[in-house]
Amino acid sequence: MNEVLGGLENKVTQVIALCAELRAENHRLRDRVGALEDEKLQLAERMTTARTRLESLMDRLPPE
Repeated sequence: MNEVLGGLENKVTQVIALCAELRAENHRLRDRVGALEDEKLQLAERMTTARTRLESLMDRLPPE
């Protein structure tokens, strides 16, 4: 009976450790997603700025 309880205790300990690892990984992934979303916004702003500048330059070109 003690062997069964000991084995069960080990499995519960492993599950608890796995849950802690998964929780930490989930936290890291959420942080990474947030950082990537911020980067995406910055890149979109840069593209908008570049597009505006190119359109302005094109407007100053003489007609063909």
